[in-house]
Amino acid sequence: MNNTDVVVVDDDRDYLDVLGRKLAEIGFTRVRLEESSVKLAKEVRSGYTFDLALIDMTMPEVDGMALLEIIKANTPSSECIMVTAINEARIAVECLNKGAYDYLVKPVSTEDLDLAIKRTLERKRLLDLLDLDKRDDLPQLENEKPFKPIVTQSKRVLRILKEAELHAASSVPVLITGESGTGKELLARAIHGASPRARHPFTPINMASLTDSLFEAEFFGHTKGAFTGAESGRVGYLEYTNKGTLFLDEIGDLPLPLQGKLLRVLQDGEFSKLGSSSRQKVDLRFIAATNENLEQMISQKRFRKDLYYRIRGGWLHLPPLRERSGDIFLLTRKFLEKYYDVGQEGFIDQSALDVLNRYSYPGNVRELKSILQSAVNLARGESILESHLPSHLAAALKECHENETIRSDTRVKPLAEVEKEHILQAYELTGENKSRTARLLGIGLNTLRRKLASYSVK
Repeated sequence: MNNTDVVVVDDDRDYLDVLGRKLAEIGFTRVRLEESSVKLAKEVRSGYTFDLALIDMTMPEVDGMALLEIIKANTPSSECIMVTAINEARIAVECLNKGAYDYLVKPVSTEDLDLAIKRTLERKRLLDLLDLDKRDDLPQLENEKPFKPIVTQSKRVLRILKEAELHAASSVPVLITGESGTGKELLARAIHGASPRARHPFTPINMASLTDSLFEAEFFGHTKGAFTGAESGRVGYLEYTNKGTLFLDEIGDLPLPLQGKLLRVLQDGEFSKLGSSSRQKVDLRFIAATNENLEQMISQKRFRKDLYYRIRGGWLHLPPLRERSGDIFLLTRKFLEKYYDVGQEGFIDQSALDVLNRYSYPGNVRELKSILQSAVNLARGESILESHLPSHLAAALKECHENETIRSDTRVKPLAEVEKEHILQAYELTGENKSRTARLLGIGLNTLRRKLASYSVK
């Protein structure tokens, strides 16, 4: 919530201070307390924007209803909650019709305020996501710092980062998909860093490493004496990460029996330590990642459909490096800055850079980093040359070039085209007699009929 700009406007200074303290208790740090609705109205007309406004209904000169209309006319993406001492359905309906999301009656408890704000900001997040899909320009990150480790100039990836920032504001689970080495954990860490949970633990777990015997002990922990020889209890991942983010890496590799146990935690937000019958509440944000096609795994009965829909609150797909080739030089410069003055030319030869730009990187960003580390070792402080790059790069590029040459050679026709010409030529030689043509070609009559039908020949 640190990145949410909240404005509270009320001509009663004492009540402003009360709401200010409650907002601080909930976790908001960027809060403006404003007594003058006239001043705020003037600023909004001049371009002042914010995420959320809490507006008192009865104020002199510009009342709450008029201020609501001004805000919605000038900054429609700002959400508004009306606060009033009058509990009247007619007024509440009028506020909602003019664009307010909620209507609270004084005195407002901290719990009611927290719930109303969470609902309102969730609506704003969803509307911002919809707006992101409609925009042609590149949206700007409001909190750039958590995303700085992700080096890119790809428009596609930049839009994904903005979408990730919008998801970060809420606690909905996020599923990150993409090939191995595309930076899924890096994106998960950025989401955590941009979220209200940033001060709490980020715990990455490789789900492929968990067996039946390890899962409950590692996830839930155990009490003293739960295992023979255990002199003390153990804190599991869930308890340790409370209020933070649990990153479930390679969730597609989690064995099917363990998926049900994970689902129960996601659904209930509760767990029991091994050796204990008491239930513990846990407040976690779940981010999952996989390079598997989970929908295909569901159709093959290898992944639970209910777990899939539970973890896919938000879905972010990272493209492979071969689809963002413009990032190769940026990433190369980033990885080599520990060894060279990348601000100057000459740290890598152009021929070596050409090879890097043409390679397809089945291992994605992770493979590029490994290739450059190997080249640094061979270059020994000198400019990286093509000869310093692993030999399999040149071999892969040569094979790719040969395949392209074969495909572009007009003398070599595809097999299906050769077959079609041969069948039609035989059909013409037999005077379009299907039985004789089938005998001549040595194929069944029904097979010939299917082939001719596919050529639109009756």
